[in-house]
Amino acid sequence: MYDRILVPLDGSGPADEALDRALDLAATTDATLYALYVVDERALHATQLDAGGLVRAYEAEGERIVSEAVEAAEADGIEVVTAVEHGSPHRAILRYADEVDADLIVMGTHGRRGIERYLLGSVTERVLRLADVPVLSVRSEDSPVEDEQSLDADA
Repeated sequence: MYDRILVPLDGSGPADEALDRALDLAATTDATLYALYVVDERALHATQLDAGGLVRAYEAEGERIVSEAVEAAEADGIEVVTAVEHGSPHRAILRYADEVDADLIVMGTHGRRGIERYLLGSVTERVLRLADVPVLSVRSEDSPVEDEQSLDADA
């Protein structure tokens, strides 16, 4: 069913939950897992601080995060490939998915709505809209749960 599963990671709870789901799917389908961390240099340069130092720090953080994914995957006997890429997160994810010929992308989501989602943007939402392959969106357990009234108000 799936041979190459891409899971973008950023160290957040939702990304960790997506990794768990991706590991389950990879184990079930005997797929290779691709763990990706994206350094968003545009956001770092916008801070006008020591961008070079921050980029190196985020690269190191990315290496740590994907290394943890390797440990989890190897414990389950799953083959894993890691990468730390640079660029706009959603574009880098889509580009990497093409490069590795991923047939599924598994991503965490914070479940933000309204103005918070508008202001912060949603990498997962952009990947969902633009990907050429299926995207499994994993909502974090600590995401806000909405009731029917708030859903009806948004309609």
